[in-house]
Amino acid sequence: MRIKDLTKRYDGKIVVDSVSFQIPKGKVISLIGPNGAGKSTVMGMISRLIARDSGMVDFEGQDIGRWKSKELSKRLAILTQSNNIQMKLTVRELVAFGRFPYSGGRITAEDQAIIDQAIEYMELQDFQDRFIDELSGGQRQRAYIAMVIAQDTEYVLLDEPTNNLDIYHATNMMKIVRRLCDELGKTVILVLHDINYAAFYSDYICAFVDGKIAKFGTVKEVMTKETLSEIYKVDFEMMEIGGKPLSVYY
Repeated sequence: MRIKDLTKRYDGKIVVDSVSFQIPKGKVISLIGPNGAGKSTVMGMISRLIARDSGMVDFEGQDIGRWKSKELSKRLAILTQSNNIQMKLTVRELVAFGRFPYSGGRITAEDQAIIDQAIEYMELQDFQDRFIDELSGGQRQRAYIAMVIAQDTEYVLLDEPTNNLDIYHATNMMKIVRRLCDELGKTVILVLHDINYAAFYSDYICAFVDGKIAKFGTVKEVMTKETLSEIYKVDFEMMEIGGKPLSVYY
């Protein structure tokens, strides 16, 4: 996936300013930056949830806007910050939604097998007949990830997957993200506020400031005191990132 010169304005104000970068396959890429830096807006434009004012998202050799929705949903899945489903659904029924691009709602035996695999992978067998609104926040997040696994896309986009989770469940969620990449071969793009998680679980980091890319590269390349101080306007001289002294990264 290649992003070139993405631009977005709201009420005449530029919130994403000519952003360009390339997403390597089979890796975890984190978008970081302070509030209002433009990272979630970029994620929205990559996934077609937000219309771009200009620029291009080249997805498998074709502008993403030209893909038919059904075909795109077999290749790219996204979980946004707000996943509040109003219907009374069990975990299994939620996970089954992941098969909709293939089955159109008529679940086949093959679909059922894939749903079973996704539920087992996320260790939700004991909860599969419980309603989503009866689950804890961590269990609910795992159910949504199971739905993404059942969708069976190469690209997985996650906007703030650790949002509203305590440190235990947030850490488990990041371990799941890593497994999606390492065990299932997914390309995972996520928006994160916690730079510790970004440093520890990512392969690449794209850091945003004021709607522009401040730095894109490997964790070692981005996690420097100079870059982080520029992004967050804080002195990172004595801080630890990813449970390690910052000096490890530069």
